Amino acid sequence: MPTVGVDVLTPEDFLLDVREDDEWAAGHAEGALHIPMSEFVARYGELTEAAPDSGKVYVMCRVGGRSAQVAQYLIQQGIDAVNVAGGMQAWEAAGRPVSDGKGGVGTVI
Repeated sequence: MPTVGVDVLTPEDFLLDVREDDEWAAGHAEGALHIPMSEFVARYGELTEAAPDSGKVYVMCRVGGRSAQVAQYLIQQGIDAVNVAGGMQAWEAAGRPVSDGKGGVGTVI
């Protein structure tokens, strides 16, 4: 499975966050698309509408387990998906901005 660290991600990359609603509300990467893993299959169309026609979908969760499962599913659907190793914990540890979605600083739970 294709996997990258947060250090290679740029602001132009398309991020998909598959954490649950409470995790997202606490803190997330600004601009990421949020579709919880528990709702992913039912909301798959939201991803296909939002994702770039060409290019990768970088899938994130808290540490990388759930995102690996979703990335594998996306690959099976023909989407160029990549798992982000370490997820939002690595994102926060690398000093990347974490938003609470209300203009404040978020936290990763």
